[in-house]
Amino acid sequence: MATVMQKIKDIEDEMARTQKNKATAHHLGLLKAKLAKLRRDLLAPPSKGGGGGAGEGFDVTKSGDSRVGLVGFPSVGKSTLLNKLTGTFSEVASYEFTTLTCIPGVITYRGAKIQLLDLPGIIEGAKDGKGRGRQVISTARTCNCILIVLDAIKPITHKRLIEKELEGFGIRLNKEPPNLTFRRKDKGGINFTSTVTNTHLDLETVKAICGEYRIHNADISLRYDATADDLIDVIEGSRVYIPCIYVVNKIDQITLEELEILDKLPHYCPISAHLEWNLDGLLEKIWEYLNLTRIYTKPKGLNPDYEDPVILSSKKRTVEDFCTRIHKDMLKQFKYALVWGSSAKHKPQRVGKEHELEDEDVVQIVKKV
Repeated sequence: MATVMQKIKDIEDEMARTQKNKATAHHLGLLKAKLAKLRRDLLAPPSKGGGGGAGEGFDVTKSGDSRVGLVGFPSVGKSTLLNKLTGTFSEVASYEFTTLTCIPGVITYRGAKIQLLDLPGIIEGAKDGKGRGRQVISTARTCNCILIVLDAIKPITHKRLIEKELEGFGIRLNKEPPNLTFRRKDKGGINFTSTVTNTHLDLETVKAICGEYRIHNADISLRYDATADDLIDVIEGSRVYIPCIYVVNKIDQITLEELEILDKLPHYCPISAHLEWNLDGLLEKIWEYLNLTRIYTKPKGLNPDYEDPVILSSKKRTVEDFCTRIHKDMLKQFKYALVWGSSAKHKPQRVGKEHELEDEDVVQIVKKV
């Protein structure tokens, strides 16, 4: 482990020393690829039989319709926030490192059950395996949305440090997956094409990065001005893209002028968990970032059930996804569906299983006789 850590430090030092310009782009791309490989080895060391588990409290069963993780340095008010939002008891104290395991709680908001995870405080160097950092961030990877809880008194540099820790673990915050195609092949060498002018990547850099991964035959096509980091992310393939909200807590302890400066942060939500300020605003923002779709069921001859909607993600919201969510055998008996709501051209519209639903649609499934 120490040798991997040393190699990572050496590469980071060399990258810091190297000037960024066109002449060094090739060298920097190679260093970034080496760094990504070493980080991967550090985070997922080869498993030996009989090794210990993930540690107490980290194997949290996924429940509800969506999962939100609270990430932050010790004593920024994550446990207080969980207690106020969910009524779950997570130990609270004014000293650091109170929470040592992962505490789950559930909120019901607009008919959706959202699981909130209070993760132990992150320390600097978590991505390199320090503290419980590896387990904390591995659990964060399974979340649908991350709340980075920041202390309004302690400087905003915490934000940058946490982002660096999460990025080291392959978590990309508020980003879309790179719009580039990477396809391995058996022969023909590296074929690099682009529909736009590239300022970051050229054929030599691409070949160097692929060579580091022992890839000598591949088709790579760019549809935007991608960087070496984007190409490495696609080759690694283990990156997760998660929406993130920066929750600035303890705003009752700062001045109005300081609050106005914080207001310039993108993806930001000011709260005071202790005094319960703006918690409803935070819940609204979580709902917006989770981007969930509520579908109401309507049994034949009865009124729609508006109390208990079926919750779908915005990426998977066809009638087929709706049926699978209710019961996996429902598709075998599916004949057609009747849909009322914004996705229907007329009320009701008879649709097949590939029809895409909108938020708050009403669906009645008609089965084969």
